[in-house]
Amino acid sequence: MKISVIGAGSIGGTLGKAWAAAGHAVQFGVRDANAPKVQRLLDGISGDATAASVESALAYGDVIQIAIPGPAVAEFARTAGAALDGKTVIDASNRMGQAEMNSIGALRAVAPNARFFRAFNNLGWENFAQPQIGSERIDLFYCGDAGDAQRTVHGLINDVGLNPVYVGGLDKLPLIDMLTLLWASLAHGQGYGRRIGLKLLAP
Repeated sequence: MKISVIGAGSIGGTLGKAWAAAGHAVQFGVRDANAPKVQRLLDGISGDATAASVESALAYGDVIQIAIPGPAVAEFARTAGAALDGKTVIDASNRMGQAEMNSIGALRAVAPNARFFRAFNNLGWENFAQPQIGSERIDLFYCGDAGDAQRTVHGLINDVGLNPVYVGGLDKLPLIDMLTLLWASLAHGQGYGRRIGLKLLAP
């Protein structure tokens, strides 16, 4: 599968590395594909991974993973526009401190025919790099449009090594965002540190 990762920081770089190792073709959409930071990232990836402009990456992938700072997504949505339409789009960005933490509304306004998901936003990136704590796989709770695209996203979460837990459609966005606040409160406010995960237990 062709995956475009918009952003090559801690979250985007870690996810792209995992997906390339799992056999997917990954292209990072960045401002400067020749930047030393980007080249170091590519050198550390085993598998099919390249970097290009954001415009080129949007045309490349069937799945678009947004991994840029939350405040930058509104401008990204305005410039990306129709390039997102018809694709599977995963929003991992967080607009901390805002009334609405996710950017799905702004993205859907410019790409009404895309299939949107909220995932990879409620854990620290360290848990994408090491998706197990002891013998337990960390759960990743996510939501989005049901159907074939949801099954694709479910598989991509598995490919990172996390255990995917589907919560429902986009009406569940507030729940997924609340988990971000819970994780941050435990990791930082209560001093547990960033290497903590969430787990659903059922008989």
